[in-house]
Amino acid sequence: MPGSGKQTEDWSAEAKFAAVVETAAMTELELSEYCRSKGLYTEQIQHWKAACIHGAQTAGTQQKQQRLEAKQDKQRIKELERELNRKEKALAETAALLVLRKKLNALWEANEVD
Repeated sequence: MPGSGKQTEDWSAEAKFAAVVETAAMTELELSEYCRSKGLYTEQIQHWKAACIHGAQTAGTQQKQQRLEAKQDKQRIKELERELNRKEKALAETAALLVLRKKLNALWEANEVD
């Protein structure tokens, strides 16, 4: 396993998994000591553990999670499209009002000149 001389981003998946396995039964104090000796942060170990758990999920569970995320993404897209349409309509209305005001001002100026 890489020691303190190697950046944690360069660690292989096997080394990260080994660190998770080694630290699984450790107390927080032992985990902190281990992390200091390896040049890690406890948050990295926790992140790696979550990644290992996620990777170990069954294909069905992963597909279910992906479908849920896709559904949430579609819902968010619809909300954003609705908001965009509302803003486009408001912008078009404002532009039309500005054009009408400009025409009205032009008419008033023409009437005052006569």
